[in-house]
Parts: sequence; C-alpha cells; structure tokens
Amino acid sequence: MLNFTAAESMMSVTSTDCIAVFAPFLANVVCCPQIEATLLILIGQSSKSSNLLALNGSHSKNCLSDVDKILVGQGASENLQKICSLKPSNLTEGSCPVKSVDEFEKAVNSSQLISACENIDLVNECCDQICQNAISDAATKIASKAYDYLSISGSNLLADHSTMIDDCKNIVLRWLASKLTPLSAKEVLRGLSNCKVNKVCPLVFPDLRYIVKSCGDGISNQIACCTEMENYVTELQKQSFITNLQALDCAALLGMKLRKANITKNVYDLCRISLKDFSLQVGTQESGCLLPSLPSDATYDQYTGISFHCDLNDNIPAPWPSKSQLPVSSCNKTVKIPALPAAASCQRGLYSKDVMFLALSASSVVLTYLL
Repeated sequence: MLNFTAAESMMSVTSTDCIAVFAPFLANVVCCPQIEATLLILIGQSSKSSNLLALNGSHSKNCLSDVDKILVGQGASENLQKICSLKPSNLTEGSCPVKSVDEFEKAVNSSQLISACENIDLVNECCDQICQNAISDAATKIASKAYDYLSISGSNLLADHSTMIDDCKNIVLRWLASKLTPLSAKEVLRGLSNCKVNKVCPLVFPDLRYIVKSCGDGISNQIACCTEMENYVTELQKQSFITNLQALDCAALLGMKLRKANITKNVYDLCRISLKDFSLQVGTQESGCLLPSLPSDATYDQYTGISFHCDLNDNIPAPWPSKSQLPVSSCNKTVKIPALPAAASCQRGLYSKDVMFLALSASSVVLTYLL
C-alpha cells in the first residue's frame, strides 16, 4: 500500500494546484504535472518497505481512489481523474518487465542515474537532456529484460517497444523518487515534465473560415479582418492558462494554419496580436496571464485565497512565421521570454464558486468563470 505520510506535503501542494475552480484552467501546466509527480513519489517512497516500484491491478484501483478522496477532501476538483486522464493502470508496471527494487538495481547503474538526476538544471535540462538521457538508458536496460524472459519461455508475445520504454521510464522515475526526499523528487519530476509541457501547444484551434473570409485576398478591409482575429483569439482565451513558451508555439502553429489558408500578410502585426492573447485573460484589462516556463505551484492563504505567478509585464508581439517555417524548438527561440515572471507580475487569485479573481497591485480585476 502507499505511504501517504511520506508524501503528506506533496498531497497538500497537489490539492492547492488542483483546487476545484482553477483545476481545468491550470491542468496542462500545473495541476496534472503535480498530481503525476505526487503519484510517482507515493509509489517510490512506499517501495522502501514494499520493495516494489509498481502496484498490482486491485491495489492500484483502491489507492487511486484513496488519493482522489484525500485531495478532494483538501479542496481539489472532484474531476481530477478525468481532467488529468488518470487510470489505475498508471500506478502499475504496465508492460515493463521489472518492478522490484532489487531487480532494478541489478540491471542499471544506480550511482550514474542518481548523479545525472539528483540536481537537475531546471533552465538547461530540457535542451542538455542530461537526466533525461540517463532515464532513457536505464529504461532501455530494464526493458531488455523482456527479451531475456521471452528466450526462457519461448514466447513470441511482446508489447510495443515504445510503449514498454515509456512504462519502464515510469519505473525509473519511481525509483528516483525513492532515493530523493519528496521535495527534491518533486523539483526533479516537475522539471522533467515541464520539458514535455513546453514542447506542445495545448490549445484546440477552432475553424478558421471567418478569418479566411475577412483576411484573405490581400485583406481589403482591415477592420473586418482584425475584428475576426479578435473574435478568434477570444475563443482561444477561454481554454486554459499556458506558459510563455507554449504561447510561442501556439502563435507559430496558428500562423502556419493561416498561411496554409492563403493568408500571407502578417495579421499578427496588423491586428496587434501578442503572445499574451493566446492565454486566459484578466478581466477587462486585456492582460493575458502567461505562466512561467519553469515549474510553478499555486499557493493558498486563508485570508487572500489562491495565488499563482503570471507574466503580465512582457507585451511580446506574436511572431508571424516565414513561408516555410515550422514551429521552432524551445532550445532555439528567437524571441526572448523570461522563464520566471518579474516581481511585479506576481498575481494573487481569490476564488469563489462562480468567479475567479486576480488582484493586480492594489486593484482587483475579475476573471469570468468560464466553465
């Protein structure tokens, strides 16, 4: 069973990161990465007594239910399993052939893995991939055990190799979480998850037909074109908070879609579209909340409510892609975006059942509750 005492502080952080009203809007960047890290830490810390880096089917179902109940009891959303696509199978070994600590440590270079991952560089790890490469190497080694078992049993059945590697990476991460303190493990796991988060634009782009109609053919009517662009980004702004690097990816993807629709003129510049326009907006002040690209958490204060960091000071124009440009890697950005927001960008969120508030300096502005 899981050792909840060892990860008590992580459960508290997770319940705040996934607090009921904000959970759908913080899911991609804050809530889901944090609950995934918490589950890895719970199993990792529990392995110290169980010697197992995975739960069986029945235990995984019961334990996930227990985690859910504890988090909901502390104020988290009741829909976390749906929001974060959590399943009992996430707590098992999946198709990875190794789940015992002893067998794991016989198969991998433990000291090398610890050395690469115990203190990752949160700024450079996503590009240097020192810890990520060590995790991949370890996962490959324990996955190879499957072939050893097949040669002994004479069976030809084998899971998809990429799926097996991914399942074995979870085993590696749980083992790492068992060797670090919960706080250190959280920093490492959230840092690694952010490498994945910042690579992908999480927004769903609606149909472009109205923009194409108003902005195509050389843009004969600038006002009509920009009105449609404004309407379009307004729909995007209802989806979620995103990081500054995700905003750059989203701007590139939308720009490429517009180019493919034969809109060749820079409508971002024409209509003054900035990176902040791709994220949830702060009331009527037209200030998009871009989360920092480095891992961050929400915090709770009984007097002032929920707080989290936003980049509201950096009004960076959305870059229009060149004719053949694909979304660039976050390791090769031409637009400089701070990983962490300026001190003045720290926003405080107060929530009730019907609305979300952000206090900006001394004034209060309202985020309409969009559910």
